[in-house]
Amino acid sequence: MTGRPQNVKGKRAWRHWLVALVLLPLSVVQAAVTLKDDAPKTYTVKKDDTLWDIANLFLDKPWLWPQLWRTNTQIVNPHLIYPGDVLRIRMVDGQPVLEVAREKKRLTLTPSTQKQTKPAPINTLPWSAIAPYVNQNEIIAKDKYEILPHLLGNQRGGIRFTSDDLVLSRSYGRPEDQYRVVRKQSTIEDMDGNVLGIQIHHIANAKMVESNIPSQWLVKVDNSNLEARRGDRLFSGKTPEPQDMILQPATSHRAHVVGNLHQHELLGKNDVVVVDLGQEEIQPGTVMGIYAQGPDIIDGDEPRYASESNAVKSTFNDGSTVIQPALKVGELVIFKTFEKASYGIITRAREMVKNGDIVANP
Repeated sequence: MTGRPQNVKGKRAWRHWLVALVLLPLSVVQAAVTLKDDAPKTYTVKKDDTLWDIANLFLDKPWLWPQLWRTNTQIVNPHLIYPGDVLRIRMVDGQPVLEVAREKKRLTLTPSTQKQTKPAPINTLPWSAIAPYVNQNEIIAKDKYEILPHLLGNQRGGIRFTSDDLVLSRSYGRPEDQYRVVRKQSTIEDMDGNVLGIQIHHIANAKMVESNIPSQWLVKVDNSNLEARRGDRLFSGKTPEPQDMILQPATSHRAHVVGNLHQHELLGKNDVVVVDLGQEEIQPGTVMGIYAQGPDIIDGDEPRYASESNAVKSTFNDGSTVIQPALKVGELVIFKTFEKASYGIITRAREMVKNGDIVANP
């Protein structure tokens, strides 16, 4: 991938771009592909499958998926894989290759016409899980958020506003023609309590109507996703575009899960989490392992966890404190990066994921 789609907008652009992220040249991925011991002989593609799901059936390292068709002429591009296709693995020069063993007929007959129809091709990652966060959620710096102008109210004394409502706002700086109405979801902090940014959610659009009112603006709410409220902010930042991705495993990265977009304490597959790595530290498309580490154990006649109120921890390094190893519980793929944090989608989880879990090499 060398650039974002320029001529296709919205969901189609993201879908085509997302599918293309797995079309890596062979030089990008050098590791040998090893099939799972329990990999199926054949697999019939289902409607809600993703390439990542199918890769997990065959490989322990699903990011090596492109090599499965590196010498195959039947699967030139992954978007040629459709629900109903029967996939099978065969060996070529000692290496596994994926091929379409049988394609489902896609002929639909109607009383007046006869036409060929196709179901939608399967995506690499679950579009339904990622799409809401491509344009509607982002993380901005705290000082930037705090100076954004906010909605005050309207002539009717309303507290909620939808499309076509005229609303007064505090003015700030040079007015713009177009704004996004955004709402604070949460403050994102790292494990030491340092603020990484403010997580905001896109509520609606707003158009400038009058900017000459002293210390105030009059804006018109437009294209509401949710009802706007007093106190919601006007953000002139451009809607972020999908970022270029090449699937690759993390190498020396080590960070933590520090939040999520669902306000849940426990998370699983297809949930989106916040990782405390910024855009200068991590790239979209990076695959990371998720590791859970239990509490320290105080060894003694009656072992106790260090978090228990009656546990006595030695001040000496006498071996009485047992530090538990971090055990892998899942994987995620970073798909959107900001200044000090990133969004990642959980692609595999054998246990529930929570804030504080470690993310590192897969």
